[in-house]
Amino acid sequence: MDRCFILLLGLTCLLPKGTFAEETVIKAHKAVPVSKRVKKADPKPWMKPDPKALKRWEDMRFGMFIHWGPVSLTGHEIGWSRGAETPIAEYDQLYKRFNPVKFDADKWVSIAKAAGMKYIVLTTKHHDGFCMFNTKATDYNIMNSPFGRDVTRELSLACKRQGIAFGTYYSVCDWHNPDFPLTSPGGSVKRETSNIEAYTKYLETETKELIRNYGPLVLMWFDVPQEVDQERGERIIRHVRSLQPSLIVNNRSGAGGDYDTPEQTIGMYQDNRPWETCMTICNQWSWKPDDTMKPLDQCLRTLITCAGGDGNLLFNVGPTPDGIIEERQAARLQEMGEWLKHYGESVYGTRGGPWMPTPDYVSTRKGDTVYLHIFKWSSDTLALPALPKEITRAMLLTGGNVTINRTSDEITLYVPIANRQPIDTVIKLTLKSSAMDIPVIHMETVGGVVRQLTPYKFATASNTYQLLKDHAPDKALDGNPGTRWATDAGTHTAWLEVDYGKQRTFDAVVIMEKSYPRTRLFELLWLDGETWKPFYKGTTIGERLVLKLDPITTQKVRLNILDATEGPTIEEFQMLEIIKK
Repeated sequence: MDRCFILLLGLTCLLPKGTFAEETVIKAHKAVPVSKRVKKADPKPWMKPDPKALKRWEDMRFGMFIHWGPVSLTGHEIGWSRGAETPIAEYDQLYKRFNPVKFDADKWVSIAKAAGMKYIVLTTKHHDGFCMFNTKATDYNIMNSPFGRDVTRELSLACKRQGIAFGTYYSVCDWHNPDFPLTSPGGSVKRETSNIEAYTKYLETETKELIRNYGPLVLMWFDVPQEVDQERGERIIRHVRSLQPSLIVNNRSGAGGDYDTPEQTIGMYQDNRPWETCMTICNQWSWKPDDTMKPLDQCLRTLITCAGGDGNLLFNVGPTPDGIIEERQAARLQEMGEWLKHYGESVYGTRGGPWMPTPDYVSTRKGDTVYLHIFKWSSDTLALPALPKEITRAMLLTGGNVTINRTSDEITLYVPIANRQPIDTVIKLTLKSSAMDIPVIHMETVGGVVRQLTPYKFATASNTYQLLKDHAPDKALDGNPGTRWATDAGTHTAWLEVDYGKQRTFDAVVIMEKSYPRTRLFELLWLDGETWKPFYKGTTIGERLVLKLDPITTQKVRLNILDATEGPTIEEFQMLEIIKK
């Protein structure tokens, strides 16, 4: 409470009623009309993105990431191979041999456009510090290579000519710059002397060049903010937004940014904050001879699942040392573009849901339309939880007939085998009213029967890897196979316990141990009063173990790992309740 107001209130006790002092106090208590209230200024307005610019980017859904530079001469990874596979002295001289005479910016943009991509993001400076643009802040740039051409400018102009949005990747860390506190390999070596403030000014100079000379940009993609805290990260965002208010920034500047960036994994369903999966079309970010390329079905399903989770896909190519996007990569991208020519309406401009993505199917929505993408049929029909809106029409976007049966609890879809597509069968559902306000529906299908993912109250574990939140037990319960509960190295027995807050009846379980299949013996237990009772015992778990159970009713369950080769780690542990009443 304001001290002046307290003093004034005290003085009224010494004055007769009806005096000026009492009137003043009474007026001080009167509510101020909303129209006359003074709103407090937002202390950090630069941290909020332009909503129109953010929506335009989300509607694009699909972009091309390009990791390229002199490192392509070695075939090793960009930045990370400096001081590792390639000695620092040799790595830093690669630019003197870099002469990509076959580089054609219009050709690159044409490949992206043929793929159905709506934006391009180029690595203008990776962690190795080499600048792929005409910067005045350092001589360590493309203009001093034998090639001597500003590839960033040529690419930005080609994007403008062909109607593709252009963005820049700019690494926050810089293992080449002597002012940055860390150096190679991998930023693991501390410099004897450094100046993070001088480096930040260098970063501000270069990002200003990028925005002024190559913009307007759709986004600025920061990365690896080593030695950069939240305050400095916010300073970076404030700086770039002062130059271009509509600029979108990701979450890797040291501060929160506008969107999340799961890497090399598909993000979980998230409709309260934008996100974008960044993933390679092969395995390595920069060019690698004979790198294994992802098959078409995986590429398309990655894109579709991102959209179904309400996210974008930034799909990476690594051009060759002479400046070519490999023909096989270009061909794969064109195959994706051909699919999008026919079915792009189910991806572009959509939001994720209303059904939670699963490995077998995902959904997207736009206006009064829901698009159901079916990757795999586990039975003759697909049963899903009913939508809280009337379906007025169902059609097979990929051609053929679809039969739909509806009850108050469930919808069942049937598509003749001849009309099912090997990669994605797309069903278009038209609703009587908007699909956009339907809450997301969490579910799994076991044996052709739909079950919901059960909300839980608490999750505990015997051990968590280095006590890190990123590997806490709740990560096995978030519906996202890209996160995981992990235990410390040397752990061979462990348990994960879930409290659902009340009695629930389960008849199925899904366990995923995809990335680190280490379990050799485990059991599942349920709490009956004060006694833990086993209801399943097995050996290995594997990529995705699905078990149909005799129904059990309990509040708590436990996954007990009895033997593991090394620290157990579980991506998902989901007890399932049947939805159908």
